[in-house]
Amino acid sequence: MTTREVIIDKADQFIRDKGYNAFSFKDISNDIGIKTASIHYHFPTKSDLGVATIKEHIARYEGLKEHVANESPLTKLESFLAVHTQIEFENKVCIVGSLATDLNTLDESIKDELKIFAHLVITWITEILTEGLEKKIFDFKMEPRTKAIMIITNMVAIVQLSRLTDRNDFELVKQTILTELRPQK
Repeated sequence: MTTREVIIDKADQFIRDKGYNAFSFKDISNDIGIKTASIHYHFPTKSDLGVATIKEHIARYEGLKEHVANESPLTKLESFLAVHTQIEFENKVCIVGSLATDLNTLDESIKDELKIFAHLVITWITEILTEGLEKKIFDFKMEPRTKAIMIITNMVAIVQLSRLTDRNDFELVKQTILTELRPQK
């Protein structure tokens, strides 16, 4: 990885472990063994680093979306759920969940990028659900966008909540999402 990529990766870890406001460039420099000036070379401000970190998540989601583009709606949805399964396995929270808690203290540039990311995910899950309805793979009564938001918020919330309750709660919610989408016989 390049120095820039290492810095983004470390910022991502700090954001999802501690929160955006709980780390500094000094923390990153101490952790990866470079001078803070090197971080400022790549990211003049912490907001620039925050935006770059979100853009990295957007790139990953777009890569995942492209990777499963020709798969069934169920496989696409399972791929989305697998992202959250990995987050839960790593005992982290998703970037949206972490940054949303700091939203009132974030610069507009970070808020704007976070909104773009949220819109991307909502749109993708809505498309998956719409395709699944059309192909009769899924069955649900509400608007696909509403169902998408419900699925996304369930996954974001259960990653955090299962850290406080029972880790099996995560799997229970994930399986319930899939079960509720199956056509009733």
